Amino acid sequence: MGPQGSGKGTQAARIAEALGIPAISTGDIFRANIKGGTELGQLARSYSDRGELVPDEVTNAMVRDRLAQPDAAGGFLLDGYPRNAAQVTELDAILAEHGVALDAVIELEVPTEELLERLAHRAAVEGRADDTAEVIRRRLDLYHEQTAPLAATYAERGLHVPVTGTGEVAAITDAILDALRAHGGATA
Repeated sequence: MGPQGSGKGTQAARIAEALGIPAISTGDIFRANIKGGTELGQLARSYSDRGELVPDEVTNAMVRDRLAQPDAAGGFLLDGYPRNAAQVTELDAILAEHGVALDAVIELEVPTEELLERLAHRAAVEGRADDTAEVIRRRLDLYHEQTAPLAATYAERGLHVPVTGTGEVAAITDAILDALRAHGGATA
């Protein structure tokens, strides 16, 4: 977990590759549906263009379906989910149905000013319509209101592992893998 621009997607791909498990990103699923012009994609776009989050019932259904796929049976990495307390409850139910539990919840910590710089750069390079200054600020506000408090929930369960998300990409990956090993969640 971490705010928009913290490097979740980059690190999720690197960690998933290192551990030989799929990275499951709700953002990637939404973007694929938007690009494909699906009904879900159109709905997701209507929210993301306003800087709002896609409703829980849509997101939860996607995660439930994705975790039921065979490649997730040996482990998985969730990127950007859960993002609020209701999704934590739903994830608990999904995991219980599959008879699995989370090993750890990594939180990438990045100062707000660096996040804003990263997101402005990403918007310029990638031309993403959802990376306007107004939308970026709204998403960061939503993260601090809804998602950041989940760190306390997972800390109470002994799962929360904060990692500094600044510096060289490879060094951050190594820090995450080290934290997972120390927490008993990395086998690679």
